[in-house]
Amino acid sequence: MTPPPNPGDPAATATASAPASGSAPAPDAAAGAAVKAADRDHVFHSWSAQGLIDPLAVAGAEGSYFWDYDGRRYLDFTSGLVFTNIGYGHPKVVAAIQEQAAKLCTFAPAFAVEPRSEAARLIAERTPGELNKIFFTNGGAEAVENAVRMARLHTGRPKILAAYRSYHGGTQTAINITGDPRRWPSDTGTAGVVRFWAPYLYRTQFHATDETEECARALRHLEETIRFEGPSTVAAIVLETIPGTAGIMVPPPGYLTGVREICDRYGIVFVLDEVMTGFGRTGTWFAAEHFDVVPDLLTFAKGVNSGYVPLGGVAISPEIAATFDQRPYPGGLTYSGHPLACAAAVATIKVMAEEDVVNRAAATGDRIIGPGLRELAERHPSVGEVRGMGVFWALDLVKNRETREPLVPYNPSPADNAPMGAFAAACKSGGLWPFVNMNRTHIVPPCTITEAEAKEGLEILDAALSVADGFTA
Repeated sequence: MTPPPNPGDPAATATASAPASGSAPAPDAAAGAAVKAADRDHVFHSWSAQGLIDPLAVAGAEGSYFWDYDGRRYLDFTSGLVFTNIGYGHPKVVAAIQEQAAKLCTFAPAFAVEPRSEAARLIAERTPGELNKIFFTNGGAEAVENAVRMARLHTGRPKILAAYRSYHGGTQTAINITGDPRRWPSDTGTAGVVRFWAPYLYRTQFHATDETEECARALRHLEETIRFEGPSTVAAIVLETIPGTAGIMVPPPGYLTGVREICDRYGIVFVLDEVMTGFGRTGTWFAAEHFDVVPDLLTFAKGVNSGYVPLGGVAISPEIAATFDQRPYPGGLTYSGHPLACAAAVATIKVMAEEDVVNRAAATGDRIIGPGLRELAERHPSVGEVRGMGVFWALDLVKNRETREPLVPYNPSPADNAPMGAFAAACKSGGLWPFVNMNRTHIVPPCTITEAEAKEGLEILDAALSVADGFTA
Protein backbone atom coordinates (compact mmCIF):
# COMPACT_ATOMS: atom_id res chain seq x y z
CA MET A 1 0.00 0.00 0.00
CA THR A 2 1.52 3.31 -1.03
CA PRO A 3 1.30 6.33 1.30
CA PRO A 4 -1.95 8.25 0.82
CA PRO A 5 -1.54 11.38 -1.32
CA ASN A 6 -1.57 14.83 0.22
CA PRO A 7 -4.87 16.74 0.27
CA GLY A 8 -5.13 18.63 -2.98
CA ASP A 9 -2.93 16.18 -4.88
CA PRO A 10 -4.67 15.50 -8.23
CA ALA A 11 -3.81 11.82 -7.82
CA ALA A 12 -6.09 11.70 -4.80
CA THR A 13 -9.12 12.65 -6.84
CA ALA A 14 -8.16 10.31 -9.65
CA THR A 15 -7.78 7.17 -7.56
CA ALA A 16 -9.94 7.44 -4.46
CA SER A 17 -13.04 5.93 -6.02
CA ALA A 18 -11.16 2.79 -7.08
CA PRO A 19 -10.78 -0.14 -4.67
CA ALA A 20 -7.74 0.20 -2.42
CA SER A 21 -4.82 -2.13 -2.98
CA GLY A 22 -5.42 -5.29 -0.99
CA SER A 23 -9.14 -4.42 -0.89
CA ALA A 24 -12.02 -6.73 -0.11
CA PRO A 25 -11.63 -10.32 -1.26
CA ALA A 26 -14.49 -12.18 -2.87
CA PRO A 27 -17.61 -12.15 -0.68
CA ASP A 28 -17.89 -15.09 1.70
CA ALA A 29 -21.27 -14.96 3.40
CA ALA A 30 -20.75 -18.32 5.12
CA ALA A 31 -17.55 -17.14 6.80
CA GLY A 32 -19.26 -13.95 7.89
CA ALA A 33 -22.16 -15.92 9.35
CA ALA A 34 -19.73 -18.08 11.33
CA VAL A 35 -17.93 -15.03 12.72
CA LYS A 36 -21.26 -13.48 13.70
CA ALA A 37 -22.51 -16.68 15.32
CA ALA A 38 -19.38 -17.08 17.46
CA ASP A 39 -19.58 -13.43 18.47
CA ARG A 40 -23.20 -13.77 19.52
CA ASP A 41 -22.48 -16.97 21.46
CA HIS A 42 -19.40 -15.83 23.34
CA VAL A 43 -18.44 -12.12 23.09
CA PHE A 44 -19.78 -9.75 25.74
CA HIS A 45 -19.75 -6.26 24.21
CA SER A 46 -19.06 -3.01 26.04
CA TRP A 47 -21.70 -0.31 26.61
CA SER A 48 -24.42 -2.55 25.16
CA ALA A 49 -27.58 -4.44 25.99
CA GLN A 50 -26.33 -7.76 24.68
CA GLY A 51 -29.65 -8.93 23.26
CA LEU A 52 -30.32 -5.71 21.37
CA ILE A 53 -27.14 -5.41 19.30
CA ASP A 54 -26.24 -6.77 15.88
CA PRO A 55 -22.49 -6.32 15.36
CA LEU A 56 -21.23 -6.10 11.79
CA ALA A 57 -18.81 -8.92 10.93
CA VAL A 58 -15.72 -7.20 9.53
CA ALA A 59 -13.56 -9.06 7.04
CA GLY A 60 -10.75 -6.53 6.59
CA ALA A 61 -9.65 -2.91 6.50
CA GLU A 62 -7.11 -0.71 4.76
CA GLY A 63 -6.49 3.03 4.73
CA SER A 64 -9.75 4.89 5.31
CA TYR A 65 -12.02 1.91 4.53
CA PHE A 66 -13.19 -1.39 5.98
CA TRP A 67 -15.42 -4.07 4.50
CA ASP A 68 -17.72 -6.90 5.53
CA TYR A 69 -17.97 -10.52 4.36
CA ASP A 70 -20.60 -9.59 1.78
CA GLY A 71 -18.05 -7.34 0.06
CA ARG A 72 -19.70 -4.11 1.20
CA ARG A 73 -17.06 -1.39 1.72
CA TYR A 74 -17.48 1.49 4.17
CA LEU A 75 -15.63 4.79 4.41
CA ASP A 76 -14.77 4.97 8.11
CA PHE A 77 -15.67 8.38 9.51
CA THR A 78 -15.06 7.06 13.04
CA SER A 79 -11.37 6.03 12.78
CA GLY A 80 -12.33 2.94 14.78
CA LEU A 81 -13.00 4.77 18.04
CA VAL A 82 -11.04 7.83 16.95
CA PHE A 83 -7.72 6.02 16.99
CA THR A 84 -6.68 4.96 13.46
CA ASN A 85 -4.99 8.31 12.85
CA ILE A 86 -2.82 6.89 10.06
CA GLY A 87 -5.55 4.61 8.74
CA TYR A 88 -5.75 0.83 8.76
CA GLY A 89 -2.86 -1.44 7.83
CA HIS A 90 -0.02 0.99 7.23
CA PRO A 91 2.77 -1.31 5.95
CA LYS A 92 5.60 0.37 7.87
CA VAL A 93 3.83 -0.02 11.20
CA VAL A 94 2.78 -3.59 10.44
CA ALA A 95 6.39 -4.41 9.51
CA ALA A 96 7.69 -2.83 12.72
CA ILE A 97 5.36 -5.00 14.80
CA GLN A 98 6.44 -8.11 12.90
CA GLU A 99 10.13 -7.25 13.29
CA GLN A 100 9.77 -6.60 17.01
CA ALA A 101 7.82 -9.82 17.52
CA ALA A 102 10.71 -11.75 15.98
CA LYS A 103 13.31 -9.91 18.06
CA LEU A 104 11.75 -9.51 21.55
CA CYS A 105 8.02 -10.09 21.62
CA THR A 106 7.50 -9.19 25.27
CA PHE A 107 9.43 -8.27 28.39
CA ALA A 108 8.60 -7.13 31.91
CA PRO A 109 8.22 -3.36 32.49
CA ALA A 110 10.99 -3.07 35.12
CA PHE A 111 13.68 -3.44 32.45
CA ALA A 112 15.04 -1.00 29.89
CA VAL A 113 14.26 -2.25 26.40
CA GLU A 114 14.95 -0.39 23.18
CA PRO A 115 11.40 0.11 21.77
CA ARG A 116 10.11 1.32 25.15
CA SER A 117 12.94 3.81 25.59
CA GLU A 118 12.67 5.05 22.01
CA ALA A 119 8.89 5.42 22.16
CA ALA A 120 9.18 7.44 25.37
CA ARG A 121 11.84 9.67 23.80
CA LEU A 122 9.80 10.35 20.67
CA ILE A 123 6.63 11.07 22.65
CA ALA A 124 8.46 13.40 25.05
CA GLU A 125 9.91 15.33 22.10
CA ARG A 126 6.38 16.14 20.96
CA THR A 127 4.59 16.90 24.21
CA PRO A 128 4.23 20.58 25.16
CA GLY A 129 6.65 22.15 27.62
CA GLU A 130 8.91 19.88 29.65
CA LEU A 131 6.67 16.83 30.01
CA ASN A 132 9.67 14.59 29.50
CA LYS A 133 8.90 11.55 31.67
CA ILE A 134 6.49 8.97 30.26
CA PHE A 135 4.55 6.40 32.30
CA PHE A 136 3.14 3.78 29.96
CA THR A 137 -0.27 2.15 30.32
CA ASN A 138 -2.36 -0.14 28.14
CA GLY A 139 -4.88 2.53 27.17
CA GLY A 140 -6.49 5.86 27.93
CA ALA A 141 -8.58 4.94 30.96
CA GLU A 142 -5.54 3.55 32.77
CA ALA A 143 -3.65 6.70 31.85
CA VAL A 144 -6.32 8.82 33.55
CA GLU A 145 -6.38 6.48 36.56
CA ASN A 146 -2.65 6.93 37.06
CA ALA A 147 -2.65 10.68 36.39
CA VAL A 148 -5.23 11.13 39.14
CA ARG A 149 -3.22 8.92 41.49
CA MET A 150 -0.07 10.93 40.79
CA ALA A 151 -1.90 14.22 41.42
CA ARG A 152 -3.34 13.04 44.72
CA LEU A 153 -0.01 11.72 45.96
CA HIS A 154 1.87 14.81 44.78
CA THR A 155 -0.50 17.25 46.51
CA GLY A 156 -1.71 15.14 49.43
CA ARG A 157 -5.25 16.27 48.58
CA PRO A 158 -8.31 14.08 47.86
CA LYS A 159 -10.64 15.88 45.45
CA ILE A 160 -10.70 15.95 41.67
CA LEU A 161 -12.60 18.59 39.68
CA ALA A 162 -13.96 17.45 36.32
CA ALA A 163 -16.44 18.81 33.81
CA TYR A 164 -19.90 17.79 32.80
CA ARG A 165 -19.98 16.78 29.11
CA SER A 166 -16.75 14.79 29.34
CA TYR A 167 -15.50 11.24 28.99
CA HIS A 168 -12.31 9.93 30.57
CA GLY A 169 -12.57 6.13 30.44
CA GLY A 170 -14.38 3.10 31.80
CA THR A 171 -12.21 2.07 34.78
CA GLN A 172 -13.36 2.96 38.27
CA THR A 173 -11.68 6.34 38.79
CA ALA A 174 -11.91 7.35 35.15
CA ILE A 175 -15.63 6.59 34.90
CA ASN A 176 -16.35 8.58 38.05
CA ILE A 177 -14.53 11.58 36.59
CA THR A 178 -16.60 11.25 33.43
CA GLY A 179 -19.41 13.76 32.96
CA ASP A 180 -21.86 11.84 30.78
CA PRO A 181 -24.54 9.18 31.48
CA ARG A 182 -22.13 6.28 31.16
CA ARG A 183 -20.99 7.24 34.67
CA TRP A 184 -24.37 6.86 36.31
CA PRO A 185 -24.54 3.07 36.86
CA SER A 186 -21.11 3.08 38.58
CA ASP A 187 -21.45 6.37 40.48
CA THR A 188 -21.65 5.78 44.23
CA GLY A 189 -20.94 9.41 45.05
CA THR A 190 -17.85 8.41 47.03
CA ALA A 191 -15.09 8.90 44.46
CA GLY A 192 -14.03 12.38 45.58
CA VAL A 193 -15.06 14.01 42.30
CA VAL A 194 -16.69 17.43 42.02
CA ARG A 195 -18.14 18.45 38.67
CA PHE A 196 -18.40 21.87 37.07
CA TRP A 197 -19.59 23.40 33.79
CA ALA A 198 -16.97 24.01 31.14
CA PRO A 199 -17.63 26.56 28.37
CA TYR A 200 -20.00 25.62 25.53
CA LEU A 201 -21.47 28.77 24.02
CA TYR A 202 -24.04 27.04 21.81
CA ARG A 203 -25.75 25.62 24.91
CA THR A 204 -24.38 28.06 27.46
CA GLN A 205 -24.97 27.55 31.17
CA PHE A 206 -23.83 31.11 31.79
CA HIS A 207 -26.32 33.11 29.68
CA ALA A 208 -23.38 34.37 27.63
CA THR A 209 -23.82 36.08 24.28
CA ASP A 210 -20.30 35.64 22.89
CA GLU A 211 -17.12 33.66 23.47
CA THR A 212 -15.54 36.36 25.61
CA GLU A 213 -18.45 36.33 28.06
CA GLU A 214 -18.61 32.53 28.00
CA CYS A 215 -14.91 32.25 28.82
CA ALA A 216 -14.97 34.81 31.64
CA ARG A 217 -18.10 33.39 33.25
CA ALA A 218 -16.91 29.79 32.97
CA LEU A 219 -13.62 30.68 34.66
CA ARG A 220 -15.44 32.58 37.40
CA HIS A 221 -17.73 29.58 37.95
CA LEU A 222 -14.74 27.24 38.18
CA GLU A 223 -12.90 29.42 40.67
CA GLU A 224 -16.02 29.81 42.80
CA THR A 225 -16.45 26.04 42.82
CA ILE A 226 -12.88 25.65 44.08
CA ARG A 227 -13.39 28.26 46.79
CA PHE A 228 -16.57 26.63 48.06
CA GLU A 229 -15.06 23.13 47.94
CA GLY A 230 -11.92 24.36 49.73
CA PRO A 231 -8.77 24.91 47.66
CA SER A 232 -6.70 22.87 50.11
CA THR A 233 -8.83 19.80 49.33
CA VAL A 234 -8.49 19.89 45.52
CA ALA A 235 -5.72 17.79 44.01
CA ALA A 236 -6.40 18.23 40.31
CA ILE A 237 -8.58 19.68 37.60
CA VAL A 238 -9.00 17.15 34.79
CA LEU A 239 -10.15 18.41 31.38
CA GLU A 240 -10.19 17.07 27.86
CA THR A 241 -8.32 19.72 25.89
CA ILE A 242 -11.21 19.55 23.42
CA PRO A 243 -14.02 17.32 24.72
CA GLY A 244 -14.36 14.41 22.34
CA THR A 245 -17.23 11.96 22.76
CA ALA A 246 -19.23 14.65 24.56
CA GLY A 247 -19.40 16.86 21.48
CA ILE A 248 -16.08 18.30 20.24
CA MET A 249 -16.62 21.68 21.91
CA VAL A 250 -13.54 23.77 21.12
CA PRO A 251 -12.87 25.96 24.18
CA PRO A 252 -12.94 29.73 23.67
CA PRO A 253 -9.68 31.67 23.50
CA GLY A 254 -8.21 32.20 26.95
CA TYR A 255 -10.13 29.47 28.76
CA LEU A 256 -7.39 26.86 29.14
CA THR A 257 -4.77 29.47 30.00
CA GLY A 258 -7.24 30.78 32.58
CA VAL A 259 -7.57 27.30 34.07
CA ARG A 260 -3.78 27.05 34.13
CA GLU A 261 -3.61 30.33 36.10
CA ILE A 262 -6.26 29.13 38.57
CA CYS A 263 -4.36 25.89 39.13
CA ASP A 264 -1.14 27.80 39.76
CA ARG A 265 -2.91 30.14 42.18
CA TYR A 266 -4.22 27.31 44.34
CA GLY A 267 -1.48 24.70 43.93
CA ILE A 268 -3.75 22.39 41.94
CA VAL A 269 -2.41 19.91 39.39
CA PHE A 270 -3.70 20.60 35.87
CA VAL A 271 -4.36 17.40 33.90
CA LEU A 272 -5.16 17.53 30.20
CA ASP A 273 -6.73 14.42 28.69
CA GLU A 274 -5.41 14.16 25.12
CA VAL A 275 -6.37 10.51 24.63
CA MET A 276 -8.57 11.45 21.67
CA THR A 277 -7.02 14.75 20.54
CA GLY A 278 -3.36 13.73 20.61
CA PHE A 279 -1.07 12.75 17.74
CA GLY A 280 -2.30 14.92 14.92
CA ARG A 281 -6.05 14.68 15.33
CA THR A 282 -6.58 18.46 15.59
CA GLY A 283 -3.81 19.47 13.20
CA THR A 284 -1.07 19.71 15.84
CA TRP A 285 0.76 16.95 17.68
CA PHE A 286 -1.31 17.76 20.77
CA ALA A 287 -4.34 20.02 20.95
CA ALA A 288 -2.78 21.98 23.83
CA GLU A 289 -0.57 23.67 21.22
CA HIS A 290 -3.61 25.49 19.81
CA PHE A 291 -4.16 27.17 23.17
CA ASP A 292 -0.54 27.82 24.22
CA VAL A 293 -0.97 25.91 27.48
CA VAL A 294 1.20 23.33 29.25
CA PRO A 295 -0.45 21.01 31.79
CA ASP A 296 1.28 19.27 34.69
CA LEU A 297 0.14 15.87 33.44
CA LEU A 298 -1.00 14.88 29.95
CA THR A 299 -2.71 11.60 29.17
CA PHE A 300 -2.54 9.95 25.75
CA ALA A 301 -3.43 6.71 23.95
CA LYS A 302 -5.31 5.95 20.68
CA GLY A 303 -3.34 7.82 18.00
CA VAL A 304 0.04 7.19 19.63
CA ASN A 305 0.27 4.05 17.47
CA SER A 306 -3.01 4.34 15.56
CA GLY A 307 -4.49 1.66 17.82
CA TYR A 308 -2.50 -1.14 16.18
CA VAL A 309 -1.47 -2.53 19.59
CA PRO A 310 -3.01 -1.22 22.86
CA LEU A 311 -0.92 1.58 24.39
CA GLY A 312 -1.48 4.68 26.50
CA GLY A 313 0.40 6.76 28.97
CA VAL A 314 0.96 9.83 31.09
CA ALA A 315 3.48 12.55 30.25
CA ILE A 316 4.75 14.00 33.52
CA SER A 317 6.15 17.40 34.51
CA PRO A 318 9.57 17.60 36.21
CA GLU A 319 8.00 18.76 39.49
CA ILE A 320 5.62 15.83 39.75
CA ALA A 321 8.24 13.35 38.54
CA ALA A 322 10.56 14.59 41.31
CA THR A 323 7.95 13.63 43.91
CA PHE A 324 8.79 10.02 43.14
CA ASP A 325 12.56 10.28 42.92
CA GLN A 326 13.04 8.82 46.40
CA ARG A 327 9.48 7.72 47.04
CA PRO A 328 8.20 4.70 45.13
CA TYR A 329 5.28 5.34 42.84
CA PRO A 330 2.57 2.88 43.94
CA GLY A 331 1.27 1.81 40.57
CA GLY A 332 2.11 -0.29 37.56
CA LEU A 333 0.84 -2.73 34.96
CA THR A 334 2.12 -6.09 33.80
CA TYR A 335 2.17 -4.93 30.19
CA SER A 336 3.27 -1.34 30.75
CA GLY A 337 5.30 -0.26 27.73
CA HIS A 338 4.80 -3.58 25.95
CA PRO A 339 7.54 -3.95 23.31
CA LEU A 340 5.09 -4.64 20.47
CA ALA A 341 2.96 -1.62 21.36
CA CYS A 342 6.01 0.62 21.73
CA ALA A 343 7.51 -0.59 18.44
CA ALA A 344 4.20 0.31 16.80
CA ALA A 345 4.35 3.76 18.44
CA VAL A 346 7.89 4.38 17.21
CA ALA A 347 6.92 3.39 13.67
CA THR A 348 3.70 5.44 13.78
CA ILE A 349 5.45 8.61 14.94
CA LYS A 350 8.11 8.18 12.26
CA VAL A 351 5.44 7.65 9.58
CA MET A 352 3.60 10.75 10.77
CA ALA A 353 6.80 12.79 10.45
CA GLU A 354 7.80 11.33 7.06
CA GLU A 355 4.34 11.78 5.53
CA ASP A 356 3.65 15.18 7.16
CA VAL A 357 0.46 13.75 8.66
CA VAL A 358 -0.05 16.50 11.24
CA ASN A 359 0.01 19.30 8.67
CA ARG A 360 -2.12 17.22 6.32
CA ALA A 361 -4.76 16.87 9.04
CA ALA A 362 -4.76 20.63 9.55
CA ALA A 363 -5.07 21.26 5.82
CA THR A 364 -7.87 18.72 5.43
CA GLY A 365 -9.86 20.48 8.14
CA ASP A 366 -9.17 23.99 6.86
CA ARG A 367 -9.68 23.32 3.16
CA ILE A 368 -12.17 20.47 2.91
CA ILE A 369 -14.01 19.25 5.99
CA GLY A 370 -14.67 22.57 7.73
CA PRO A 371 -15.91 24.41 4.63
CA GLY A 372 -17.81 21.33 3.48
CA LEU A 373 -19.66 20.94 6.77
CA ARG A 374 -20.52 24.64 6.92
CA GLU A 375 -21.93 24.41 3.39
CA LEU A 376 -24.07 21.44 4.48
CA ALA A 377 -25.29 23.44 7.47
CA GLU A 378 -26.55 26.19 5.18
CA ARG A 379 -28.77 23.72 3.33
CA HIS A 380 -29.95 21.37 6.07
CA PRO A 381 -32.26 22.70 8.82
CA SER A 382 -31.31 19.74 11.04
CA VAL A 383 -27.78 21.14 11.51
CA GLY A 384 -27.70 23.52 14.45
CA GLU A 385 -23.96 24.04 14.77
CA VAL A 386 -20.69 22.99 13.12
CA ARG A 387 -17.59 22.89 15.30
CA GLY A 388 -14.11 21.43 15.25
CA MET A 389 -10.65 21.59 13.71
CA GLY A 390 -8.25 19.31 11.88
CA VAL A 391 -10.04 15.99 11.40
CA PHE A 392 -12.03 16.41 14.61
CA TRP A 393 -15.52 17.81 13.92
CA ALA A 394 -19.11 17.55 15.10
CA LEU A 395 -22.52 18.45 13.73
CA ASP A 396 -25.03 19.32 16.46
CA LEU A 397 -28.36 18.11 15.05
CA VAL A 398 -31.55 19.88 16.15
CA LYS A 399 -35.30 19.74 15.75
CA ASN A 400 -35.49 23.50 15.52
CA ARG A 401 -32.66 25.93 14.82
CA GLU A 402 -34.36 28.79 16.65
CA THR A 403 -34.93 26.91 19.91
CA ARG A 404 -31.85 24.68 19.47
CA GLU A 405 -33.87 21.73 20.75
CA PRO A 406 -31.72 18.62 20.13
CA LEU A 407 -32.91 16.19 17.49
CA VAL A 408 -33.08 13.56 20.25
CA PRO A 409 -33.14 14.10 24.04
CA TYR A 410 -30.10 13.89 26.27
CA ASN A 411 -29.37 10.20 26.99
CA PRO A 412 -32.23 9.06 24.73
CA SER A 413 -34.16 5.83 25.10
CA PRO A 414 -34.15 3.52 22.05
CA ALA A 415 -37.59 4.84 21.10
CA ASP A 416 -36.50 8.47 21.45
CA ASN A 417 -33.38 7.80 19.39
CA ALA A 418 -35.27 6.95 16.19
CA PRO A 419 -34.24 10.13 14.30
CA MET A 420 -30.53 9.51 14.88
CA GLY A 421 -31.02 5.83 14.09
CA ALA A 422 -32.57 6.75 10.75
CA PHE A 423 -29.73 9.17 10.02
CA ALA A 424 -27.09 6.53 10.86
CA ALA A 425 -28.84 3.94 8.70
CA ALA A 426 -28.84 6.36 5.77
CA CYS A 427 -25.09 6.91 6.20
CA LYS A 428 -24.40 3.18 6.21
CA SER A 429 -26.66 2.61 3.22
CA GLY A 430 -24.56 5.16 1.35
CA GLY A 431 -21.28 3.46 2.28
CA LEU A 432 -20.24 5.66 5.22
CA TRP A 433 -19.77 4.40 8.77
CA PRO A 434 -20.77 7.30 11.07
CA PHE A 435 -19.87 8.24 14.63
CA VAL A 436 -23.19 9.02 16.31
CA ASN A 437 -23.65 10.04 19.94
CA MET A 438 -26.93 11.43 21.27
CA ASN A 439 -27.94 14.27 18.92
CA ARG A 440 -24.56 14.60 17.23
CA THR A 441 -22.61 13.05 14.44
CA HIS A 442 -18.85 13.39 14.67
CA ILE A 443 -16.67 13.62 11.59
CA VAL A 444 -13.43 11.98 12.68
CA PRO A 445 -11.83 10.13 9.75
CA PRO A 446 -8.15 9.14 9.68
CA CYS A 447 -5.72 12.05 9.57
CA THR A 448 -4.47 10.55 6.31
CA ILE A 449 -7.83 10.74 4.52
CA THR A 450 -7.47 12.00 0.95
CA GLU A 451 -9.31 14.97 -0.51
CA ALA A 452 -11.42 12.68 -2.69
CA GLU A 453 -12.29 10.41 0.24
CA ALA A 454 -13.29 13.38 2.41
CA LYS A 455 -15.50 14.73 -0.35
CA GLU A 456 -17.03 11.29 -0.84
CA GLY A 457 -17.92 11.23 2.84
CA LEU A 458 -19.41 14.71 2.72
CA GLU A 459 -21.62 13.69 -0.20
CA ILE A 460 -22.96 10.73 1.76
CA LEU A 461 -23.52 12.96 4.80
CA ASP A 462 -25.43 15.36 2.58
CA ALA A 463 -27.90 12.64 1.60
CA ALA A 464 -28.21 11.32 5.17
CA LEU A 465 -28.89 14.80 6.56
CA SER A 466 -31.91 14.98 4.27
CA VAL A 467 -33.27 12.09 6.35
CA ALA A 468 -32.54 14.01 9.57
CA ASP A 469 -34.27 17.06 8.10
CA GLY A 470 -37.48 15.05 8.01
CA PHE A 471 -37.57 15.12 11.82
CA THR A 472 -37.24 18.91 12.15
CA ALA A 473 -40.10 21.17 13.15
